[in-house]
Amino acid sequence: MKSKDEFKEFENIISEMTYVYNHDDRPWLIGYSGGKDSSLLVYLVIETIMRLPEYKRIKPVFIVSSDTGVENPIVRNYMHSSSNKINEFSKRVNANIQADIIYPEVSQSFWSLVIGLGYPTPEPPGFRWCTERLKIMPMNKYTNALIAKYKEVILLLGVRKAESLARSRSISSREIIGKLLTPHSDIPNAYVYNPLTEIKNERVWEYLLKNDGLSPWGVDMKYLFSLYQGEEMGEEQSVVGQIDKDKIPVTGNSRFGCWCCTIVKEDKSLQNFIDHGSDNLVHLRNFRNWLVSIRQDPKFRDNKRRNGRVYVKNNGDYGFGPFKLSARQEILKRLLKLQRDTGFDLITIDELKYIDTLWDSEGDLSRRMLCNTYYDVYKKRLPWDEYKEPLYDADIIQAMEEAAEKADIPFELITKLIVAINNNKYIAKTSKMEKEFDRILNQEWIHHESVKACLLYTSPSPRDCS
Repeated sequence: MKSKDEFKEFENIISEMTYVYNHDDRPWLIGYSGGKDSSLLVYLVIETIMRLPEYKRIKPVFIVSSDTGVENPIVRNYMHSSSNKINEFSKRVNANIQADIIYPEVSQSFWSLVIGLGYPTPEPPGFRWCTERLKIMPMNKYTNALIAKYKEVILLLGVRKAESLARSRSISSREIIGKLLTPHSDIPNAYVYNPLTEIKNERVWEYLLKNDGLSPWGVDMKYLFSLYQGEEMGEEQSVVGQIDKDKIPVTGNSRFGCWCCTIVKEDKSLQNFIDHGSDNLVHLRNFRNWLVSIRQDPKFRDNKRRNGRVYVKNNGDYGFGPFKLSARQEILKRLLKLQRDTGFDLITIDELKYIDTLWDSEGDLSRRMLCNTYYDVYKKRLPWDEYKEPLYDADIIQAMEEAAEKADIPFELITKLIVAINNNKYIAKTSKMEKEFDRILNQEWIHHESVKACLLYTSPSPRDCS
């Protein structure tokens, strides 16, 4: 067991944390990913609180983990387990700590956007819509809710200068000499506290692995260490013996990312897990690679953006729009098979219901595409399956397709117009219908006169629908 002198820099941090904790009643908010740096921060916060007499543990401390819905399943399970143990520990010792898991809104989830709306998957260098929607927005919502309740909040970050040169510059740019807290650059009434900035990479692990790796809240840090080595072990088996300092990752660059990330050329973290025996993750990697492969395939992409605009890339080629509805169906089918075969929770029922609604508005006249896809994979019905009545039977839909083809008009356009008619059939004002028609026609860069004959042939008028 190491003495306090051997962890002098950490003892100094605990002393500083004690001062900040006792200085006022502003709650602390800690972002906890389950990684080494956030684990160290939580470790030091808990040790700070536990050294206080119970009557002084009055400041609320919120430890918040962001579950994007597409986390590496192994890391995700660890993060959830650790959060549960923090809550159990806090209740047991009256630490006034609350660990929460936050999620993106269903409408902003990765699969709702990709499969529901056809968003192209993120692509380097600049097309990175995922971070904002999956992490930043949920965290800001949680933070603002705390500010509304407590007026001000202090954000504790586990960032370190030694993590990378870029991170060091970022931290230094926000520092105010002589001040422990700095105003948050984007969130009013939020202040940032970075207690770990000077800690070296190897010292992170040395501290986490003290006491034979057992954290105050009951998580074995040797298991976390094994995750960084790419090993999958159950916590009951997480005994790696004496830690070899030479095997400690000193670069600090190891990160656990989303399993389906299309930003990186290769998910090295995922590959490490696979190399160390996590065979189920092979299927996730293959699916991710397939997602990358179809991104620029014209068979899967529309030839215009959702607003109907066509654009030209720098090389003179026409750019692509969203994934076609048929492509989204294929993505969903493969994802459901992946979920079924691996046993991992990859997409939620709430996401499926939301996507189903979007597909109906996208022109699925059968209104059965998602429900049938789910049944084909699982051989069981979704809870709302029986309520999904088609707008038209298969024969009528086929006749519409043939009529559209004869008129040389995209059937996709016709379906969208028919859906618009159906959605507005009980509205007396024709102006709303006209605006919706104009919106759809503009998106398809086509004039109303061009489709009038086909539309009259394939669908009833608004008056007949009423």
